[in-house]
Amino acid sequence: MATYKTSDFTKGIKVQIDGEPYLMAEMNFRKPGKGNALYECKLKNLLRGTTLQRVFKGGDTLEAADVEEIPVQYLYRQADTFVFMHNESFEQYELEKASVEESFMFLKEGMPCQMLLFNARPVSVTPPAHVELKVEYCEDGARGDTATNVTKPVKLETGAEIRAPLFIKIGNVLKIDTRTGEYIERVST
Repeated sequence: MATYKTSDFTKGIKVQIDGEPYLMAEMNFRKPGKGNALYECKLKNLLRGTTLQRVFKGGDTLEAADVEEIPVQYLYRQADTFVFMHNESFEQYELEKASVEESFMFLKEGMPCQMLLFNARPVSVTPPAHVELKVEYCEDGARGDTATNVTKPVKLETGAEIRAPLFIKIGNVLKIDTRTGEYIERVST
């Protein structure tokens, strides 16, 4: 199994601590006046979503997590279980709603995604950064209301609710940032 030395520590690496995978969310290097260099790390548990603060001394090592990212396609939702299919092997994976986190609001059948596997078990899924979704319902904007940055609630075809500008109408297709859940632009159809 591969290991990371403290000199290899960077934001985004995936390590294994006590048999569980962690994502290094933050890493700060500190060299006190005398003594060893310190590496202050904030680690996010990929299975439970909890965070952990740890300080490592120069020369410490961490085991690399056995994680793999694969391309998958979202197939369907069955109650609180989401089903995905590997694009090459056609193997199907199931994830609970808690593992899919907030991205479930933007999943549309047939959508390509990236799935993270730990020891060949699905851990989480990441939808594309931007998706195009149709507006199912919204109130009409008040005529003549031209104040800048005025928004209204809009319900999308996946059931997600976002805030969009007043000129948006039912049937419009919107480009949404799945990382923030924010409206980007109206797509011409």
